[in-house]
Amino acid sequence: MANKGLDTCQSWDEVLDLVGTAEREIQLGGGEKAVDRQHQKGRLTARERIAMLIDPDSEFFELGVFAAFEMYQEWGGAPAAGVITGIGQVQGRHFMIVANDATVKAGAFFPTTVKKVLRAQRISMDNHLPLIYLVDSAGVFLPLQDEVFPDEDDFGRIFRHNARISAQGIPQIAAIMGPCVAGGAYLPVMCDKVLMTEGSGLYIAGPSLVKAAIGQDVESDHLGGAQLHSAMSGTIDFREETDEKCLQRIRQLVGALGEPGRAPFQRVEAKPPGQPPQEIYNLMPLGSTEEYDLLKIFQCIFDQGEFTEYKAEYGKTLICGYARLAGWSVGVVANRRQHIKSPGEPIEIGGVIYRESADKAARFVMDCNQGRIPLLFFQDVNGFMVGRAAEISGIIKSGAKLVNAVANSVVPKITVIIGGSYGAGNYALCGKAYDPRLIFAWPTCRYAVMGGEQAARTLLDLKVRQLEKSGKKMTQEARKRLLESIQETYGRQLDPRYAAARLWVDGIIQPHRTREALQLSLEIAALNPQIPEFKTGMLQV
Repeated sequence: MANKGLDTCQSWDEVLDLVGTAEREIQLGGGEKAVDRQHQKGRLTARERIAMLIDPDSEFFELGVFAAFEMYQEWGGAPAAGVITGIGQVQGRHFMIVANDATVKAGAFFPTTVKKVLRAQRISMDNHLPLIYLVDSAGVFLPLQDEVFPDEDDFGRIFRHNARISAQGIPQIAAIMGPCVAGGAYLPVMCDKVLMTEGSGLYIAGPSLVKAAIGQDVESDHLGGAQLHSAMSGTIDFREETDEKCLQRIRQLVGALGEPGRAPFQRVEAKPPGQPPQEIYNLMPLGSTEEYDLLKIFQCIFDQGEFTEYKAEYGKTLICGYARLAGWSVGVVANRRQHIKSPGEPIEIGGVIYRESADKAARFVMDCNQGRIPLLFFQDVNGFMVGRAAEISGIIKSGAKLVNAVANSVVPKITVIIGGSYGAGNYALCGKAYDPRLIFAWPTCRYAVMGGEQAARTLLDLKVRQLEKSGKKMTQEARKRLLESIQETYGRQLDPRYAAARLWVDGIIQPHRTREALQLSLEIAALNPQIPEFKTGMLQV
């Protein structure tokens, strides 16, 4: 895969081409030879199965495609972390689909594979989105078993989620379409309906381990084949001859499910955006220091481009307001990246959160919770204002107030990182730690505790001080080389693919498809009719 950084691109076309090329390479999975081996077993690949499962002419909205990007290179890599997750329509109904990719290390679970499946299950739980698992996995990737097996958010958490999802009444359907071994065998059996294809294996221990443990010599089919689990153990509900017949059976079973509940969010007839979504590329600069008018970008996203700004003359570095997206009523909190010049006042820097901005946004978030209006966050944030004047103004308590309101928000929150996402600004505007139902990034996203230049110089100063404490001096040339090395490393970590590899975001989306991504997010969020009572904790005044 290309190592070229997105920040080196000179045009949007170059950015989109670089991201698209990387995605297509990832979607090849383990490569042509691995695909051929899967076909020789009479099995479809994970992507072929998904294409056959979802409704004709519908699109699979993939999540986590960059999971494990450029990770695990010492083991040959793990494209998409060896599992495909995303939202697809089956019989006209949205499902979260989780499919092991057996072309990648036989579908084995790397640490990021576990994290990706857990994220898919979390999205399912939060949105009451039914699940379909297409199981074809050799189990835990043994060389990394210590990073996969024992902790609270490791492999065992998947089965706990199975149980909790079932208890919530969210449908789960599992199809065993290959190996299903050891602890992984619990996943399908904890689902509402279990299907299994001929030639697949379901067992706590495979033939080799059984031989080593108790000396019993037994073949896979006799140990845990489809016929055994259909006729003898009674573990599975449906035995299917082929992948194709199994997928058709799933579609038949989905067609018999009852209608889901609905949340009380307001929706009217959808209207097109005020401007073509492609116009975003003429409005959004690639440079992180350039100013732009986000309200003009909103015209490419919201119905008829209409946006009712809340407290428009106060706390101007944050934009708050009401809009409609595909008919859904939404509240919006976003960074304004234009500098604010008010008569007799210091210039306020775009992208920075000041006391007034934080207070305004906190009140707006509380208002949307009172009115049961889903919240959309658009991040391009440098962080909170610093300095003596900011401290005297009470920036910490205002920031805490906003964090409190966002943390306790009970309406769906959906986040799009369109530019910088730095420090506490990430928290205050609903970063991953604040339970967004879904979180997306544009290719212009930059994710870190602080900006690259500031971080590089801070790290350089720390290194110089360490050397000075030990009685050593660093030459100017050595300083320059070290600074360049730090900038290169930090720059690589700012790349949105680095964030997506670690599942800090659910996906990198093309800006002109933001409206589509948000519409789907709102549609699945509305599947959960349960809205808890809204309460904040102690607020500083």
